[in-house]
Parts: sequence; C-alpha cells; structure tokens
Amino acid sequence: MKLTVLVDNNTYIDRYYLGEPALSFYIEDGGDKILFDTGYSDAFIRNAEKMGIDLGALTCIVLSHGHNDHTRGLPFLWDRCNLKNVRLVAHPGVFMPKRYMGLDVGAPFTGEGCLAHGMQLIDGSKPVKITDRLTFLGEIPRETGFESKEPVGTLGADGPADFVMDDSALAYMGKDSLFIITGCSHSGICNIVLQALRCSKAEYITGIIGGFHLLEKNLQLEETVRFLAENTKGTLYPCHCVSLAAKCEMMKMLPIAEVGVGLQLEVE
Repeated sequence: MKLTVLVDNNTYIDRYYLGEPALSFYIEDGGDKILFDTGYSDAFIRNAEKMGIDLGALTCIVLSHGHNDHTRGLPFLWDRCNLKNVRLVAHPGVFMPKRYMGLDVGAPFTGEGCLAHGMQLIDGSKPVKITDRLTFLGEIPRETGFESKEPVGTLGADGPADFVMDDSALAYMGKDSLFIITGCSHSGICNIVLQALRCSKAEYITGIIGGFHLLEKNLQLEETVRFLAENTKGTLYPCHCVSLAAKCEMMKMLPIAEVGVGLQLEVE
C-alpha cells in the first residue's frame, strides 16, 4: 500500500503545496485507487494535480465521518471528474446535518446527491472490505473508560446531541503489519485500535496516520499514550487534530514522525 498526504494542516518547507485545517489522503493498493476524505475545499485536487495524481481514475472514496473539514471537498471533485460507478463507503450518519457553536459543520451533500452523480453508495455502519488487505472498520464501539464521550454539537439545529457515531477509520492488514488510517478519531483512537485488532486478529499495531483528536494535556492523553505504548510497535504519524502539546507528550513514550502535505508512506 502506498499512501500520499493530499491535505493536512501542515506543509513542508520547500514543497509548494496548499495546506488547510482538514485532511485528505490518496491510497494505492494493487489496482485500487482510493481517496480517504476530501478536505475542506479543492486544495486536495490542486495538490494532487501538482503531484501527478489522477483523481479521475479513483475506484473508491472513503469518508471517515461527516464533518465538513473531511467532506466539503467532494462536490469540487464531482464537478471536475466523472465519478460514475466509483464506490463511496460511508457510515449513514455521515449524511446527517450537524451543528456546532451555531454553525453548520456537516457534509454539504446527501446520500441521494452522491447517487445522482453515479456513485455506488456502500453502507459503512459495519466493517467493509475495500481491497483484500484494506478494511473500513465500521461503527466503532466506545469501550475505553478514559476517552471522551462528550458530544460535538447537535444533529441539526434542534436535534439530539451528536456523539459522532459515524466516525470510523481504515485498517491495512499487510504481510507483517496492521496499519491504521484515521480521520479525526472522534470515536477514540484507542477504541479504533481495539476495533482494528478485532477485525484483523493481529496482536498489535505497526503504525497509525491521521487525526487522533488529542488537544489538551490531561488524563485522557496520559491514558491514551500508555495504551498506544502497550499496543503499537512502530512509528505513529499524528496530524490534523493533534496539538503540539499532545505530540510532545506522546514523544516521551512513542516514536512520532512529522506529517505534512506531500508525505508518502509505503506499507507492506
């Protein structure tokens, strides 16, 4: 599997790509070409063009959850590319309206809108095989006692609290690896690890890239670092919604690497 960071909050010096507070990865596995999240604008498309990546050849689009910093770029893509018969894997909750601090923060489209553009909508509420080795983990059970269970706004203006039950991730089950790819980890990065271990029957994780949703130096961060140290044996690539303070704390016990637009990883 080869993964390229198309959009992240961070950019590298002397690499002239666009950054934004969002996330989008391009993944190749065998003959499959997969887009994981679409960022907040058309920045991922413009970066892909500079990198020589043809998004018109996609076979699958995966949405980690419904927040607009991971979904708002999709209409820019369907305006430029023919997405007919491209699989779209997403939890049904991705398409529900979301409000936070008085703002609409949900996806700017519906499932019906995606179908109207010819995409094949695949229910991601349960694990879904994307390729022989790459699995969408489905709805993540909230098991750990230390990860946040606070809602992120509401479902609609006057709806119930939004616990972002649509949040999920990918797991790549390689020859000697179990590598996780996350969006924001609203479901809890440790809960995601537990789900990946269940789906793979592996004993530990060999790497993670993506948002961990760790911003404050608190008990949750302390317990998360301890859990990851016990269950991972490889480099972690926290990005997007992970603060500098959280990364510094993680580095005390974990091998951490910097992430920026243009980063490429290969996992066997």
